[in-house]
Amino acid sequence: MIIPVRCFTCGKVIGDLWAEYKKRIEAGEDSAKVLDSLGLDRYCCRTIFITHIDMIQDIAQFKV
Repeated sequence: MIIPVRCFTCGKVIGDLWAEYKKRIEAGEDSAKVLDSLGLDRYCCRTIFITHIDMIQDIAQFKV
């Protein structure tokens, strides 16, 4: 749903990198090169970015 502030496994702060990653991926850059340039070298951090599905807009429709 929402990108976590820290990596679940190693604890590295990654939440501030999501907007830049998303912008560059939508511009057509290769995801591996973007992750490398953002400093995400560990597979645990990379997995969070690659497998994340942004659903906040869909869920926000159903707020109580």
